[in-house]
Amino acid sequence: MELKQSLSTHLETEKPLRRYGAVEETAWKAEGLGRNQLDIISMAETTMMPEEIELEMAKIQRLREVLVRRESELRFMMDDIQLCNDIMDLKQELQNLVAIPEKEKTKLQKQREDELIQKIHKLVQKRDFLVDDAEVERLRLPSREESRAPT
Repeated sequence: MELKQSLSTHLETEKPLRRYGAVEETAWKAEGLGRNQLDIISMAETTMMPEEIELEMAKIQRLREVLVRRESELRFMMDDIQLCNDIMDLKQELQNLVAIPEKEKTKLQKQREDELIQKIHKLVQKRDFLVDDAEVERLRLPSREESRAPT
């Protein structure tokens, strides 16, 4: 109870806190300022003209496009690596089955062999589609050189 009283007394005696950027505390004083000073937008530690802000925004947009493109490329690469690993695992298992003489194979081993061949075939087709998609995506997005601003 004493704590609440001391806090309320303390808050009443102090000046109200000013909040940075609060609308109530912002007063625009245009009188006495020249045209150039009115065009300047001031942020925490930087001062930029509107044209500079537009240029910076354009640079950021180009950088964003490059990063999105790179992310897409990396996703395709990860998918490709995963498919290749899956194919290699299945091929290894198939090699182990093929190494067994045909006369000694059980019906289950022969079925598994056929199954592995089908799975490998499907994964290879999937990888082909992935490579085609990656090529289409590469051609669709602007290249890094095109996204750079002329200097």
